Amino acid sequence: MEREVHRMHEEGGEHVGREEHMAHEGHEEHGGHGEPVPHKGHTASTTYAEHAAHEEHAGHEGHAAPAEHAGHEDHAAHVDHTGHEEMFRKRFWVSLLLTIPVLVFSPMLQEWLGFSVPEFPGSRWIGPLFALIIFFYGGLPFIQMAIPELRNRRPGMMTLISLAISVAFAYSIFAIIVSPRSSFFWEMATLIDIMLLGHWIEMRSVRQASGALNELAKLMPDTAERILPDGSTEVVPARSLEEGDLVLVRPGASVPADGVVVEGRSDVNQAMLTGESRPVPKGPGDEVIAGTINGDGSLRVRVTATGEATALAGIMRLVAQAQQSKSKTQLLADRAAGWLFYIALAVAAITAVAWTVAVGFDLNVLERVVTVLVIACPHALGLAVPLVVAISTSMGATNGILVRDRLALEEAREIDVVIFDKTGTLTKGEFGVVATATANGWGEPQALALAAAVEGDSEHLIARAVRSKAEEQGLELPTVTDFEAIKGRGIRATYDGKVVYVGGPRLLEMLEASLPGELARFTEEAGRKGQSVIYLVVEGRPVAAFALADVVRPESHDAVGRLREMGIEVAMLTGDSQAVAQAVADELGIRTVFAEVLPEHKDQKVVELQKQGKRVAMVGDGVNDAPALTRADVGIAIGSGTDVAIESAGIILVRSDPRDVVKVFALSRATYKKMIQNLIWATGYNAVALPLAAGVLAPVGFILSPAVGALLMSLSTVIVAVNAQLLRRMSL
Repeated sequence: MEREVHRMHEEGGEHVGREEHMAHEGHEEHGGHGEPVPHKGHTASTTYAEHAAHEEHAGHEGHAAPAEHAGHEDHAAHVDHTGHEEMFRKRFWVSLLLTIPVLVFSPMLQEWLGFSVPEFPGSRWIGPLFALIIFFYGGLPFIQMAIPELRNRRPGMMTLISLAISVAFAYSIFAIIVSPRSSFFWEMATLIDIMLLGHWIEMRSVRQASGALNELAKLMPDTAERILPDGSTEVVPARSLEEGDLVLVRPGASVPADGVVVEGRSDVNQAMLTGESRPVPKGPGDEVIAGTINGDGSLRVRVTATGEATALAGIMRLVAQAQQSKSKTQLLADRAAGWLFYIALAVAAITAVAWTVAVGFDLNVLERVVTVLVIACPHALGLAVPLVVAISTSMGATNGILVRDRLALEEAREIDVVIFDKTGTLTKGEFGVVATATANGWGEPQALALAAAVEGDSEHLIARAVRSKAEEQGLELPTVTDFEAIKGRGIRATYDGKVVYVGGPRLLEMLEASLPGELARFTEEAGRKGQSVIYLVVEGRPVAAFALADVVRPESHDAVGRLREMGIEVAMLTGDSQAVAQAVADELGIRTVFAEVLPEHKDQKVVELQKQGKRVAMVGDGVNDAPALTRADVGIAIGSGTDVAIESAGIILVRSDPRDVVKVFALSRATYKKMIQNLIWATGYNAVALPLAAGVLAPVGFILSPAVGALLMSLSTVIVAVNAQLLRRMSL
């Protein structure tokens, strides 16, 4: 098998190898049975991330985010998250270590746990000193990140956390002077630790990159061979090409610009741009697209568009626009935190007024107010969502589901319709024998075995498809000799003293052979389905016909059926012909089919469905799917597809198994249910704890102290953590 390796030179010195099979000479009439070659080998670079829901994460290393867009609530800001995870991780571990002496030297904990620490000069200041460090090192970033929330008048988790730790810190400083044993620096320190842990987990689970545009750019070669007037060539930067230039595109090379073929013939792999399941024959007068891969022939191409005017650049613009059009969504925990912030302030104010009126203002009234403000921010609320997200993403990974965007997983539960790309998603993206017909007394196994034997030395996609079918049926291949490739027609060999041919319609023309009725009807039916047909001819008589098409994955049938059971509509979107698409749809029972759709129209189809009020998920694996994947409410990429598709999606399926799409929705629904349970508990705790902290039961002799309130807050955290772990018992 001959191979051509095309190397694309990245600006950073990265070399990416691309392997292309040379076309089988004897099957030129099938021009175009090429196998889509995934664009692999790139490591996604985290450049920026759309972060529409979290103003609290806008800071890095404790610095508040810029406020350019403070007044634009619908603005989908792009924030770099590369340092957030490391920042939270580092501050958590340092703060946790610093918390140990705070706990050990806390008079309140010593009294509760019945231990004591020998006193020495200055020992009473150890706890406060370490707590002070924790506050400014671990807690100050939360305060700084609360500034955008307050500036936007949208208090959330950062504001609530800042309120709790600031009040706890200020009261504890005050208590050192008035009542040392009532200070709870330990509670402030552990609150900061828990919140740092929650946000570290959150950042680790939400780590994402929006590298789709970079991956699209990688399809473009850096250089091109420009043909000079005297016929010689010169290597020039692709960006320097101009309209009207004549370029040479060698076998296996990428087309450097949009253009028209003026000389040469070849098959061009356009699968990643147009969705076509096989390479397209190109000859003089045919258009070629920048970024597509040339087959085994040399082409001379007249440039018609370069740079921003190319089709690839247009796709890149669509991806960018789709990313920017994402609406701003807040997590439930953020909204709950905002509600709790106002509730806490209101309850604290009512508490202060009521107690002052009742008994006059004293230290006990201040303690009531502090208790309300501190326990208004339960640890459980900070961990309610991150713990579930961490567990669900871990479960997803073990089931072949990689979650790049937690919002995508959360929103998957609301999906009404799933659009599947056909090639490489519902199908294998490779040719296979899908039907066989025989005549003149030949049986199907006998005919298939002989055809596979004749194709034994070929590496052409059709030859591999025939051999694969024979292997699948466990057939023993007969012995054939005298192989000879007939250019543009097929292959000839000798079997049992008889001349045997395998080829397509042009072979029949050469042999002047007519098809028997059963094979003619078979060919006509295959043509309606957009399938290619090759024939086995023995001694000039066609004895068998084999229909070849992009093979439907066996798993696709189960996936479509299970999605329907979940109440989710299934649609198919492809750049392939209507006949090919309808054949696949009929086999899978899919009623909604969008065929012969250009990349920009794929994006529009998603928008059309969304305008009907439907929540749309897109499942695809090619560059042509990138705009649709990004535009959809939930983008799901097949992991064996191109890096561009992967970078455009919030969820990635590692195994290229469409049944994993079903798992995505099942996991999403279970995850959301668990999140709601945790949030109900975390906020429900406040519904009980806040009135008690305010002293509603004081008339009957029950007063909730800050310490007891803090203890109950810790217990709520344990309950939330245990409940989140129960998610692991779910089977996908």
